[in-house]
Amino acid sequence: MVTGLLYHAEMVHVLIRMSVVVCFATGALFAQQEWTQWRGPNATGVAVDADPPTKWSETENIRFKVELPGVGYGTPIIVGNRIYLTTAIEVGPQVEAVPDNAPGAHDNAKVTKRHEFVALAIDRQKGEIVWQKTLHEQLPHAGFHKSSALASASVVTDGERIFAYFGSYGLYCLDKHGEVKWQKDFGDMQIKHGHGEGCTPVLHGDTVVVNWDHEGQSFIVALDKHTGAQLWRKDRDEVTSWATPIVVEVDGKQQLIVSGTKQIRAYDLKSGDVIWSCRGLSNNVVASPVSSDGMLYAGSSYVKKRMFAVRLAGAKGDITNSDHVVWRRGARTPYVPSPLLYGDWLYFLNHYQGFLARVHAKTGKEPSRPMRLPGMREIYASPVAAAGRIYITDRQGATLVISHGKDQPKMLAHNMLDDSFSASAAIVGTEIYLRGMRYLYCIAKPVKGQ
Repeated sequence: MVTGLLYHAEMVHVLIRMSVVVCFATGALFAQQEWTQWRGPNATGVAVDADPPTKWSETENIRFKVELPGVGYGTPIIVGNRIYLTTAIEVGPQVEAVPDNAPGAHDNAKVTKRHEFVALAIDRQKGEIVWQKTLHEQLPHAGFHKSSALASASVVTDGERIFAYFGSYGLYCLDKHGEVKWQKDFGDMQIKHGHGEGCTPVLHGDTVVVNWDHEGQSFIVALDKHTGAQLWRKDRDEVTSWATPIVVEVDGKQQLIVSGTKQIRAYDLKSGDVIWSCRGLSNNVVASPVSSDGMLYAGSSYVKKRMFAVRLAGAKGDITNSDHVVWRRGARTPYVPSPLLYGDWLYFLNHYQGFLARVHAKTGKEPSRPMRLPGMREIYASPVAAAGRIYITDRQGATLVISHGKDQPKMLAHNMLDDSFSASAAIVGTEIYLRGMRYLYCIAKPVKGQ
């Protein structure tokens, strides 16, 4: 009898352990089947377990194409059966144009109407707008670059809370039904050259972080995601930047790493204290850093070209001239699109033009000359990857699909759609989502039987 009871107890214990393993495995897989932040699950641009189509057109492998209100450049954010986006919609009669006397203003769009700042949720299966929430309305205080938009930041979510950010026009925490739980107004940004705003918030655990680099007093602030209460705020000796920070675990601590013109800095996520800093990027930092396997990679390209790799373990204080900087380069570095970190390789575009460079991430060695991307001109979307393939989308509607591996990359497909794309793509499962000026596309192979 005792033996039978012991056997039964042991079997229950085994089943519990098996259930835990299955739950953890399922949870890990589910996490990879989502795109909860701008650069994907690991903030590197890679969807690890996804396998989207290689080829498509307006008549092939389009699950749905939904017309979007207004204009926005944020990446589609996907959780469960929902896609979250933001947009800015012109409303009301035309008024006097917002003056803009900043240098470079000839490249800017003049704002002549009030705008609604809107978050929306779309059904992932049907391609229908489930809810659309106007969060704010006003005449914007400044113009923006002609290739930009008033809703350039991407949504970020933990699956329960949706954080929609419009810079000068507020940060909003919504629930899954579109109801506002709290909101924050940080004031008006004074952006260099009047080129508009574009940094996306960072969400990690219970903390949401906003970086506010502009021509006034720059700062970075951490908030409690549940209430919006300020956890810490630090002034930054920085000018305007557009790069989104990332969070990396180093030496048992969560580091918040932020690229800037004067320095790239790592903050303790809990306290806001600076852990290390490194000089060496250029002006107008737009591309966000990427990190994996204890290394960080950051680059910029305005007036001068700069890129470097940092070994993170043990980094403290000013590491500019230390051996923590593993390699540097001063040619063909990224500007608008952020790098793609895929396995052992780091991919990046020369400025925002049609040349793709590839270096071995940990050594910086470049085995071959950059690959010319035929027919591609302006590329603002950051490259993404899945299933051994790289996807690069331009503003003329083209997406090139390129092979990834130890051999020289080769072009696999050239796809065209009837829209212009500046937002970075999102990849989930067997689907790739492209957000254009007018439409949101879900690209996927047809389901058998349909």
